[in-house]
Amino acid sequence: MSHNRIEELEVYVLAEEISDEIWNIVLNWDFFAKDTIGKQICRAADSISANIAEGYGRFHFKENKNFCYYSRGSILEVKSFLRKSIKRNLISEQQYSGLLKKLETVHIKLNSYIKFIGKQEAKTP
Repeated sequence: MSHNRIEELEVYVLAEEISDEIWNIVLNWDFFAKDTIGKQICRAADSISANIAEGYGRFHFKENKNFCYYSRGSILEVKSFLRKSIKRNLISEQQYSGLLKKLETVHIKLNSYIKFIGKQEAKTP
């Protein structure tokens, strides 16, 4: 699982795709929805990949893991905003279930990446 560039890290690429998808959905909302929940869900979604990237760029494994934990928190934040979005009729059931499924995949892959980082950390003297 050695990666020379962040763009080779699958969990990062998937997280970026989710944030782009959410951005494109929010663009179609009215001003009030965009200004309230829209800004928050976009920031949270962007934070998933941004924290993975920031951790990836850190020298120490422990720092990388910490940023991955922040990313994991952002996944749960996006899920919360998705639940609010469906209850407020801002997204369709299809959008909701599709995004939830993608977030679950990113969550699983992020957990695997965190375990990998831990193994790399244990190997270094």
